[in-house]
Order: sequence, then structure tokens, then C-alpha cells
Amino acid sequence: MGFALWNNNTVSCDDFLKPKTPALRWKRIIMNASKVGKGLSMHKKAHILVLKNWIEAIDQRHRYGNNLQLYYKEWFKSSTNQHFFFWLDYGDGKEVDLEECPRSKLDQQCVKYFGPQEREYYEYVVVDGKILCNISRIPLHHVSPRSKYIFVVSTSKKLYIGEKEKGIFHHSSFLAGEAILTAGRLLVEDGVLKVAPVDLVEVGGLRGSGRVGRISPSSGHYKPTEDSLERFLSILKENGVNLDEVQIRKAGEDFWGP
Repeated sequence: MGFALWNNNTVSCDDFLKPKTPALRWKRIIMNASKVGKGLSMHKKAHILVLKNWIEAIDQRHRYGNNLQLYYKEWFKSSTNQHFFFWLDYGDGKEVDLEECPRSKLDQQCVKYFGPQEREYYEYVVVDGKILCNISRIPLHHVSPRSKYIFVVSTSKKLYIGEKEKGIFHHSSFLAGEAILTAGRLLVEDGVLKVAPVDLVEVGGLRGSGRVGRISPSSGHYKPTEDSLERFLSILKENGVNLDEVQIRKAGEDFWGP
């Protein structure tokens, strides 16, 4: 997404391939990449990926950022003159196999980054207070409270929703790491965010029966603010969603807490 812009007033591909001081050069690349991401946004209040997750976006295979970070730390401590990805896949670090993240896990957990056509299947619209699939117009219905259902709102105010799968499907998936207005987690029943009586029992480590409508600005990839969620809630309200029947959780709160 626009990494060719590195050749214009940021950092060149030659700089990336021939680092003179690996640690400082990689830090500079990450900083410039984050600026590029922000520059692509058409909204002044948009959120970009948090700095540590640009390593995931830059990786051609989009290996899970949390896993890459562990290997990045090993590279950072080394005295190599090789740039990080060359060191990791072909150079001095290709045999490094960390106990906390084995090489097999690193290579297996690659985050899906959708193109324009792929993301259409995850686009939803709000009509008369209900959240509907944009293609089929079927109301969104989250069946299992064991799963995490995540959403992002693009800078063009399009809503995307899907089921999180750690290391495979994250908030960064929907827009391929591009800037967003807000992101988080929600729970919907028959297209409606609503509160219904809930039996607070343990279900797969989570509390709840799945019948409680909730929403939270929780995203490790983007770290959205509560203000950004409020703007999204305003959009929902304008389209008929009754927010009086929605439990709004803060990012640091237990999603299934009372």
C-alpha cells in the first residue's frame, strides 16, 4: 500500500537493502512507513497501525507482527550488517528458532491482507437500526460467544466485520494495514446491538451466553481512541441504532465483565 512512495522524500529501496547501521536504519524505515500510512489517509482523525505492527505490513508474507517482533529483537541485538528480512529468511538469522515462537509458528501465522474485491464480503451497512451484509442484505448474527468478532471503519466510512483468528485474521486484514477511522470488537444478534438478560456463566473461558450486545474500541493493531468510537456510535445512531440498549466497553475492560 504505497510503499513505492519511499522513493520520494522518505527512504529509498537501496537504503532498505544496504543498511550501514542496522538498528538505526530499521527504526528509520519503520518511522517513515508510519508517515506514509498517515499520508495515505484522507481523514485528519484517522488511525494508522501502531508502530510495532508496521513490521507486519512491510513483510511481503505479512507474518503476524507479534511473532516478528520476537525475531526483530534478536536481530537488533546482533552485530549483523544485513537488513532484518534478509537476515531472517536468508542470512545469518535463518537458523534462529526461538522457543517462545518457533520458526514453524512464525511461518505458519501469516495475517490475511485483503484487496478491494476480497474485502467486499466483509462489508456491512446499517439500515433502519440493523447491521446487514452489504451484498446479501442478511442481518449480521454472531452465534458463538467463544469467538471474537472485530470491526473497522474505513476513512470512507465503510464498515467491515469479521471473526478474529489469532495470527491469521486481525483488524489489519480488512484494509491491508491502511488507515482507519476506528476499530474494535462487537457482538450482534439478528442484526441488532442490544442488551438482553444474560446468565453469567463460564463459556470457554468467557462469561456470558452470547445474548448481550456489546461494543468496544479494542484493537492491538490500531489502538483507537474512545473518541473515535464515539464518532462511530454517532453514525450508528443516525441510522436508527438504539444505543440505550448497547453496553459500551472501554478498550482495557473485560468484554464480558458486568
